[in-house]
Amino acid sequence: MNNTTTQDERIAKMTFASVYPHYVAKVEKKGRTVEELHEVIHWLTGFDAAHLQKLIDEKATFETFFERATMHPNAHLITGSICGYRVEQIQNPLTQKVRYLDKLVDELAKGRKMEKILRSA
Repeated sequence: MNNTTTQDERIAKMTFASVYPHYVAKVEKKGRTVEELHEVIHWLTGFDAAHLQKLIDEKATFETFFERATMHPNAHLITGSICGYRVEQIQNPLTQKVRYLDKLVDELAKGRKMEKILRSA
């Protein structure tokens, strides 16, 4: 991925609180629920709804968000394109984790079955 350092820094400084409403709107517009969104986020990061709200309230950056996350051991199974990039080819670890989350939200919004979204070995 030809990702610039500037773009990686911008993503790191972006707050989860600024993006979360877009995730909610995207999945609800397609008939999915906030509970399903939380299930996907919990699978990837280990954060439950209460922890997510705490991160939103403190306006945690994506850098802080993923520093505190316990990434699912199967996160590496998330593949495909998001924002014009193959997630498995993204070099910056933080940017890759953010794009993993974007990819899962995208799959949820597209109606993919939950058991497919939550990859198992």
